[in-house]
Amino acid sequence: MTRKYNFSAGPAMLPSAVLAQAQEEMLDWHDSGMSVMEMSHRGKEYMSIAAQAEADLREVMDIPDNYKVLFLQGGASSQFAMIPMNLLAGGKGKADYVNTGAWSKKAIAEAKRFCDVNVVASSEDSSFTTVPAFDTWKLDPDASYVHYTPNETIGGVEFSWIPDTGDVPLVADMSSTILSRPIDVSKFGMIYAGAQKNIGPAGLTLVIIRDDLIGDAIEGTPVMFQYATHANNDSMYNTPPTYGWYLAGLVFKWIKEIGGMSAIAEINERKANKLYAAIDDSSFYNSPVDVECRSWMNIPFTLKNADLDGAFLEQAAEKGLITLKGHRSVGGMRASIYNAMPEEGVDALISFMKEFEANNS
Repeated sequence: MTRKYNFSAGPAMLPSAVLAQAQEEMLDWHDSGMSVMEMSHRGKEYMSIAAQAEADLREVMDIPDNYKVLFLQGGASSQFAMIPMNLLAGGKGKADYVNTGAWSKKAIAEAKRFCDVNVVASSEDSSFTTVPAFDTWKLDPDASYVHYTPNETIGGVEFSWIPDTGDVPLVADMSSTILSRPIDVSKFGMIYAGAQKNIGPAGLTLVIIRDDLIGDAIEGTPVMFQYATHANNDSMYNTPPTYGWYLAGLVFKWIKEIGGMSAIAEINERKANKLYAAIDDSSFYNSPVDVECRSWMNIPFTLKNADLDGAFLEQAAEKGLITLKGHRSVGGMRASIYNAMPEEGVDALISFMKEFEANNS
């Protein structure tokens, strides 16, 4: 079987080495006589898998000791509600949000169910093709937290900097950018991410949260929606997404084996630069995103003649380049080139783009 190059925004490609190891261990994990899928989450075999996965993640991300790592369910979207439920400490009843695209808007809409939301900055007037300059933000020093989306999956807009919000905790939806490069976790109060892009299969949600932000949920918050519940039980209060957690652990090991975050960043930057160069050097393709705000992970582009979109997608698929159709809200194309997308996949896409342009100019 020849694997295709899957440019989906998520669920996305997983490293071939990880899938091969999972295949090898599918029926019998380490002579246990069981598949990981069949293990009790409280059994010694699975507990060792879970503990090693967390240890490897802490190592690759250099997570400080005063942060808890939670392996949860519900997708990143569930965090849109859990964040205000848990972080509206001190009865302030208000939070700051930055609006840079579709996922920011969803987080804002959900937060408004629980508190007063101050949209400190927005790039909606530019059709979400840029990031608002920090000196234009209208931050409230009395806000419970500041929420932003470092990488907007749909629009392909990415922050190249971390906002300095002072004493107000910074909360980041890193679903599309986590593990793509080194970050200073200590600059954040909380980081969360759906797994299905750079971590593992869909169904697992990662939360990295500073200790002092745990344990002060608003009145009426269900037990399952309280970070303290999961922090106090090592994410084992209920049955977690065990197989997704296991696969995430294999991904963390794979990252370590190829050189860690610095090595991953070098590869990702090179892949993105190649593809952007191919777009910019052509009059046939166009990137709608400001150069300073272009994502390494999600690269939207349009064809000069949108009538050719269907032919482009069909012919790309024939060459094993799949899931390149842009999100329905923006159209065009989108190449998501997460960690597991090999460089040769990007090279193959660029080669096809040049061939298609030559045949249709």
